[in-house]
Amino acid sequence: MPTYQIPSETGPLSLRKSTRLVGLKKTNENAEVKAVNAHVIPNLGGFEVVTLSGEEDIDKALDVAREEDAVAVGTHIYFAEGDNRPVVPTGVLYVEMAEGVGTEERSVIFDAFALEILEEREDGTIVCQVTPKSPNPLRVASQLSQLSMVHHAYPDLDVPLDQYFAEPRDGLLPQAWHLENQGSLRGVPNFPLKQGADARVKAAWRLLGNLGDPNITVAVIDNGFDLAHPDLRGKAVAPLNISSNSNQLPTGSRFGDHATPCSTVAVAAANGTGLVGVAPLARLMPLHGLTYSKFLTERMFSHCIRNGADVISCSWGTIDARYRPDSEHARSVRKAVTQGRGGKGCVVVFAAGNEGRDTVNYYATLPGVIAVGASTSSDTHASYSNRGQGLSVVAPSDGGWPIIAGRASWDAGNTRQSGARRYYVDGLDRGVNYKHFGGTSAATPLVAGICALMLSANPQLTSVQVKSILEATADKIGNRWEYDARGYSTKFGYGRVNAERAVTEALRLRNSGGISQPAPPVPTPPAPARAPNSSRIESGPAPKPTPAPARPTTPIRIGNGTGLYRFSVRNQAKTGYGLQMSVLAELANVLREVESAEKQYGLPVMVSISEVNGRTAFRILLGPFATRAEGIRARTRVQSVSGREPWLRSLSSL
Repeated sequence: MPTYQIPSETGPLSLRKSTRLVGLKKTNENAEVKAVNAHVIPNLGGFEVVTLSGEEDIDKALDVAREEDAVAVGTHIYFAEGDNRPVVPTGVLYVEMAEGVGTEERSVIFDAFALEILEEREDGTIVCQVTPKSPNPLRVASQLSQLSMVHHAYPDLDVPLDQYFAEPRDGLLPQAWHLENQGSLRGVPNFPLKQGADARVKAAWRLLGNLGDPNITVAVIDNGFDLAHPDLRGKAVAPLNISSNSNQLPTGSRFGDHATPCSTVAVAAANGTGLVGVAPLARLMPLHGLTYSKFLTERMFSHCIRNGADVISCSWGTIDARYRPDSEHARSVRKAVTQGRGGKGCVVVFAAGNEGRDTVNYYATLPGVIAVGASTSSDTHASYSNRGQGLSVVAPSDGGWPIIAGRASWDAGNTRQSGARRYYVDGLDRGVNYKHFGGTSAATPLVAGICALMLSANPQLTSVQVKSILEATADKIGNRWEYDARGYSTKFGYGRVNAERAVTEALRLRNSGGISQPAPPVPTPPAPARAPNSSRIESGPAPKPTPAPARPTTPIRIGNGTGLYRFSVRNQAKTGYGLQMSVLAELANVLREVESAEKQYGLPVMVSISEVNGRTAFRILLGPFATRAEGIRARTRVQSVSGREPWLRSLSSL
């Protein structure tokens, strides 16, 4: 299969087309597609990943599937070199035109590829999507990137991200030592814990005099919510199935089970049975569907802002540099951190990751995010927990004695074990509704719950203040020499979270009135540099040019292009410079524009003829000018006459 070089903000991504997998978007979620041989992934970028009958020729098999009434869209699936995770193009593209390119030029290009504009942003980004008449979105992005009028064109891709769950490796007990650690657990005499190696959650409850504020909402973004679970029943508000943009969440083993334990760690109800979450009175906003897609990432965080999420918990991410979040992902998170909660900002919490590497989950290092690693029941670093700059704090999880969490009714557990050991390593059955749980997946919602308690104590705190307090009140664990002069460690961040101290500081600020300052803006990450006249994106960071402000223009009326014209045609050498005024698709309109430009500016006019996706495009340029300085002087003259600022370009690039 051929390899495609796909432009992306983090550098070219090499993809090869799958010989077995395709993606199908159905006209109805329950519709049956006859051509499907096996279901692989229920949702990836809005497509179901499947294998097809007659897959010996994947192109023909996909064409057959597309003919079925139940199939709205069919697409190929791809793989990055050396990676076995499927990649699907969602059909959305993020395009930025070169400086000086106007709406007429852009329209010609977008029409040539049959693209539909979804949104035009202030930073110059145009969000568009392919239509049934468009070529493959990967091919569109590649061809757009080769045009001199396009600064970049990035296709939106989705790829399965990593859920940061670790199977417990040590003996287990149901006691919630992570809320309060007394140094031992009843029934486990041979496994000592370290007294005080906990998150001080029960002490925070005593300080508050309650279990938190029922007006606080914790959003959990993940796969597999069992909202019928006894500890989650009746807690959900504003649910979202991210890919379908509906409030109906799918259930069953094929849709995952990770979201249920994560949710219960944060907000499991205090209902007299089962377990209790860190913020048991808080509401749950469940968002089903992990996604790398920029378009769907924006949807998920916008939903949280729009529906009043106070805290957003994300136990997933990646340390694969090919799929690190780019400026559009960062923009979505930054919007939540700065604009959520009426401008105070949503508190966004991400897991550091379970790979045991010196690389923190890239999502967790986005500006304004709280990055959470894991500590053990002995107040040591959990060996699987990623380390590195950007880590905020650690929180109790497994690696010593694990914690207990809710279990989805369809959760198959550890299939390598039998009986109760599938859910409880020590083999003691604690009921069908619970399981042992760990990893930074457990540590993250624990911290999200603590943030909910802080906002219960002081709802006026900004997201920046919550993060600052959480870090400043953390307990230093491990060796002193592991912390630098700032009190920071790449293993523990600023330390192990202490809910009691964090709530104390939140209350102090409320009582002292120290909550009126607005949150400082979260800086925008630098955009990667782009070599001049190159379609390849370099991975090194460089400041992104500030978009030019809108300029007044006096449009030239083209009319219907009819009439009698006299003109002379001479070949023009591709040397010097020209001022590009517009790009047109019809020869009759070209003649009228040339006549108008000559009269209005008193300058010679050139026409460059080229093809864009098989269609003829006519560029109208003033010139030629022997030097760049002459071109700049001519551009100033054009501006003074009409207010337009044409694009000064080298004729050698035509």
